[in-house]
Amino acid sequence: MPLALVWFRNDFRLADNPALLAAVEAGYDPLPVYIHAPHEEGRWRRGAASNAWLHRSLQALGEDLAQRGSRLILRQGDSDKVLQALIAQSGAQAVYWNRKYEPATQPRDAAIKQSLKEQGLHVQSCNGALLSEPWDLRTKSGGPYKVFTPFYRAAMAQLKLPATGDAPASLPSVPDSLESQTLAQLGLAPALGWDAGFWEARQPGEAGAMEALEVFLDGALHGYVEQRDRPDRVGTSRLSPHLHFGEIAPWRVVQALEARRSAKLAAQIDAYIRQLVWRDFAYHLLHHFPHTVEHNLNPRFEHFNWAKASPSKLHAWQRGLTGVPIVDAGMRELWTTGVMHNRVRMIVASYLTKHLRVHWLQGAQWFWDTLVDADLANNTLGWQWVAGTGADASPYFRVFNPVTQAQKFDPEGRYIAQWVTELAKLPLPARFAPWEKPDLLQRLAPDYPRQPIVDLAQGREDALAAYAASKG
Repeated sequence: MPLALVWFRNDFRLADNPALLAAVEAGYDPLPVYIHAPHEEGRWRRGAASNAWLHRSLQALGEDLAQRGSRLILRQGDSDKVLQALIAQSGAQAVYWNRKYEPATQPRDAAIKQSLKEQGLHVQSCNGALLSEPWDLRTKSGGPYKVFTPFYRAAMAQLKLPATGDAPASLPSVPDSLESQTLAQLGLAPALGWDAGFWEARQPGEAGAMEALEVFLDGALHGYVEQRDRPDRVGTSRLSPHLHFGEIAPWRVVQALEARRSAKLAAQIDAYIRQLVWRDFAYHLLHHFPHTVEHNLNPRFEHFNWAKASPSKLHAWQRGLTGVPIVDAGMRELWTTGVMHNRVRMIVASYLTKHLRVHWLQGAQWFWDTLVDADLANNTLGWQWVAGTGADASPYFRVFNPVTQAQKFDPEGRYIAQWVTELAKLPLPARFAPWEKPDLLQRLAPDYPRQPIVDLAQGREDALAAYAASKG
């Protein structure tokens, strides 16, 4: 049988893997390869937390391949040179991969595809990550969407899901002559074990993704609309890292949801599918407006009076020491687990960009290094949405009050108590704004800041004043 390289990138699964399936259906014996080339990702190379997940995801993929008689070839270096070397060593006649959409990797992949085709190889790239690709949908005028609701309507009207399929029961062996580096040689795993808390509730890899989906279908889905904004409860799917690393196909998730559809669950299912389409919307924006990873989509904010980031205040925000309990809880959850509840992500982002008036890029960079599901499209859209500078954005003058947000979405203060443990002894009302009870705070939580690093009312007033000035 002729050989084909199957270049794994952000698609670490064997089921529903279009590139792998296309190679097998075309009659090739697949040679699975992963190329570690962080230098080709520009400024937005994977952060430390994301690398920790990648290490375990590659390990799981390697084990899954070995169980089927194949193996994962690991190499590092320039992607084009590594592919050329593998082609020369194996005699491969084709190369398959699933597409990536980041500004740095798209032109690289286009150049590699052109070069390989000129050599006479068959080259095929596939959609392995999205329900609709960034160029699939256009407005009536032919341009890209900037508002989510019409994008969502168009996406649902044109939605065509691929068929799902199990992972191959067996795969051809990879010739022993093809050498592979060890996973340890890629240097992805943290040396000091600071990621221990990441794995208490999550299992990287395809099996972990499938299990997370089943847990969601049997549990949180049944109250998703009501519970998804509650960080004190398991009300979300927890699929984000698995989707980001391609350990599960989004269309498998949709089809699993549709298989459960009933009158009782219809609203829950529709709400979750809407979130998957929001993810597609993020990639749509990234493709059409690649400059937004570092610049405002709304040009009016290019001259907005952002405050100079105080190193001490920025550090306090990063480490959960702001004196605002819900903000500190979110940032400590992130530091410990590599994830943060989505509602709390909005709260901490609003606090940084509004109350501290720090440019959203500072927050995006911190999330990039500390989130296991750090995704350039979603990270950019999320930060610009909260900051009021992006597509379909929450207006800048919408300033989240972190106290009332905590009271609404963590009404029993359990999330705060879980992550800001020094406040667990405070009675419930004081847990939301402990500076209002200074004597109680001093007696029961002496190690917690006496006051927030910025007065909430003053921070809001300054943000609105800066916004008003920018309008003039």
